[in-house]
Amino acid sequence: MTYGEVTDEAARAAVRAERGELADLLAGLTPEQWDAPTLCDGWRVREVVAHTTAPFRRSAGRTVVELVRAGGNVNRMADRLARRDAGRMSGAELLAVLRANVAHPWRPPGGGAVGALSHDVIHGLDVTVALGLGRVVPPDRIAMVFAGMAPRNIAFFGADLTGVRLRADDLDWTLGSGSPVTGRAQDLLLVVCGRRLPPGHLEGEAAGRFTAPPGR
Repeated sequence: MTYGEVTDEAARAAVRAERGELADLLAGLTPEQWDAPTLCDGWRVREVVAHTTAPFRRSAGRTVVELVRAGGNVNRMADRLARRDAGRMSGAELLAVLRANVAHPWRPPGGGAVGALSHDVIHGLDVTVALGLGRVVPPDRIAMVFAGMAPRNIAFFGADLTGVRLRADDLDWTLGSGSPVTGRAQDLLLVVCGRRLPPGHLEGEAAGRFTAPPGR
C-alpha cells in the first residue's frame, strides 16, 4: 500500500515522541544490557546509541572530514565512529545526549524529517528487539517510515527479498510477491533493512530466511 505524503510537522512530532520514549527505555537498562549485542552486526547497545546521537555531537563539516578519512565509505565511517565514541562515553553520557536532543532538527542528507524518523525507529528496534524488551512502536510511525522508503532506500540495505511477499498483520502494508512472510509491521521493517530477527517474530514458509539461529 502506498501511504499519502507525510507532512514535515507530523514527522517532526513523531521524531520527538520516538526519541523521548527511547530515552526513557534506555534509562532503565542495566550495565550488562548496555554491553549486549544488537541486531546491528558487531554493535552493542552502546555503539548503536553512539551512532544515533552522533549527529547531535558532530558538525556537518566534521562529518565530511571523517567521511574523507573513511575513503568516502559511509558505512565504514559510521562503524569507526560508533566504536570510538562508545569506547569514550558511558551509557549515562550517551543517554544524556539523547535526552538533550529530543527536538534536534537533524535530517540525513536527502532524507528529510521522515529520514530522521526512520533512523531513530530502525536503530531503536535494533536495540529493543535484540534485548527482547517487547516494545511496540506505534504503527502510525512505522507507516510514516514505509511512506518515505523508495526503491533506492531498500536497495541500500541489501536485503534479498526475491520470491517473498511481506505482509504486516497490524498495518495495511505489503511488499513484493511470492511466498508470504507475515509479522508486525516493525518486524517487517527490520527485514527490509536486512536484519535477521530472533525466532518467533515472523510466520510463513520463507520466514527462516530472515530469522537468526537460536542463541544468536
